[in-house]
Order: sequence, then C-alpha cells, then structure tokens
Amino acid sequence: MLLAAVTAASVVWIRDGAEGHVFTAADVPQAPVALVLGAKVEPDGTPSPFLAGRLEIARQLLAAGKVQVVLVSGDHMNWDYDEPDAMRRWLVERGVPAEKVVLDHAGFDTYDSCARARRVFGVRQATVITQSFHVPRAVTLCRRLGIDANGVGDDTARRYAEQWRISTTREYGAAVKAAVDVLSGRDPVHLGRRETGVDDALRAG
Repeated sequence: MLLAAVTAASVVWIRDGAEGHVFTAADVPQAPVALVLGAKVEPDGTPSPFLAGRLEIARQLLAAGKVQVVLVSGDHMNWDYDEPDAMRRWLVERGVPAEKVVLDHAGFDTYDSCARARRVFGVRQATVITQSFHVPRAVTLCRRLGIDANGVGDDTARRYAEQWRISTTREYGAAVKAAVDVLSGRDPVHLGRRETGVDDALRAG
C-alpha cells in the first residue's frame, strides 16, 4: 500500500508539473534550444524508431524557426555505443546544418540530460522532445532543475504497440525515481566542466 501511495503521489506530481507545458509541434512556443532525449540506437548506428520519431520533431521545429539549436543528449558510456553521434548524423543527413547540432555525451537518463542541459550547457529555456508518454516527466524534471521547458511528444512510434505498452507501464516506476532524484538533488552521473557549444551555436545564428 505504501508503494502504491508513493507511486500515485509521484505520478500526480509529474502531471501537475507538466500541466500547461505540453504542446504539439504545430503550437509549441518558440524556444532557443530543442533538447532531444536519447533512446536506443541499433548496432549499425541507426536510431530506433522511437529515437527517429523524436529527431524528426526536432528537425521540423528547426525548419519552422521554432528553435535555433538542437541539443542531442544520450548515452555514450561505452566507446562502441554512441547515441548522440547517431542522432547528429541522422539530423545532418536530413538537411540540418551540423553547426546547429550540439552533442551531450553523458545524458544517461532523463534527470541527467535535464541537469546537464542547465548546469553544463547553460540552457535556460528549451523545448524538450521525447515520446508522448514520457514528455510530462521530462518537462517536470527540466522545469524543477531550472529550465523554462515546454515539451512535444512523439506518437509515431505508437505503432510498435507492445513496446509502447511496456514503456508506458515503466513510467510509473520512473515517476518514483524522478521524485527521488529531485528530492535528493543528486548530481548527474558525470557533471563535467561547463561547455559552450549551445552558446556558440546560438551566437553563430
């Protein structure tokens, strides 16, 4: 019963934190930065359909002038698995200027991506992009960590019904972890030094 109560409270906290800050790609307000959260990359370096759906939204927002820079944040803990580089390559192959894409190689989970966006890359306002079942948690975490964040969720991967269902169910446990992370105020797994990639890309126009 205690676990159920904690989970329910965490889910409510996330939903309340994201209230009024989740949009479609068509109606999301402008922001200087799109923060694209990482997801699985196939062994050949191809983004999974879930990740490709996120990247396509970022491409659309950049093309529409709703963001100026794309910060791709993902897992590169092992030398032979590199989400951020795969994300950049996907975007550049589809016409996004390479200088508009900034890489965060230590976005090991949603909390780390949001914390590093603020503390390492100096992001103060962003549109965070992920799947629709995940976007309330991502928005709430980013906002609690000091970013004026709105979110856009991808639904194209919903066609992978079984994986979508499993991922949606996992959000309940992830909600508890998110609340614990915020309450503990933990540092990201790898905080690192301040990086100017986002600032430089914004100044370059």
